[in-house]
Amino acid sequence: MAITYSDQEIESLLQEHKSLLNPSPFPLTSKRGNSEKKLDLTGNLGTIFRLILRQNNINSIDFSIILGVPFPVPQSKRIFCIRRYDGKSHEHTNQLEDVTFYDFHIHFATERYQNARLQNPRLREEAYAEPTDRFDNFADALHCLMSDANFEFSSFEQGDILRGFSQ
Repeated sequence: MAITYSDQEIESLLQEHKSLLNPSPFPLTSKRGNSEKKLDLTGNLGTIFRLILRQNNINSIDFSIILGVPFPVPQSKRIFCIRRYDGKSHEHTNQLEDVTFYDFHIHFATERYQNARLQNPRLREEAYAEPTDRFDNFADALHCLMSDANFEFSSFEQGDILRGFSQ
């Protein structure tokens, strides 16, 4: 599969203004031992984004907060993951760099990893990650994503989105 988004296009998607003021209903669902919420929203340039929040029902630091866009393939239900903010619940290995760590971390979609899918189709666009000390819990990870991805929100909206998750 060819590159879907260049690094420059990924950065443009991150910088596109996204508003969470007065979001549509954001129901909590249960899925394989996790609580999950999904919200589709439109950026100011018309891009459709999906925000996915997932947290394990037993281990509060086993979570993922994902920002993606629909995969640009007709009838595909797959989301192209731009960024993923993960809890400290597993080891992560950057396969191309052969670097492993165990920490809170942020996944980044990159052109390099998309190219690597030609040799390893199981490799995801956001398989590269970096450890971070910017968050150590679910709520702070959400705040980091919103800050990094140019979201407009109030503390009320963030609290409303987090309703139903462990803090």
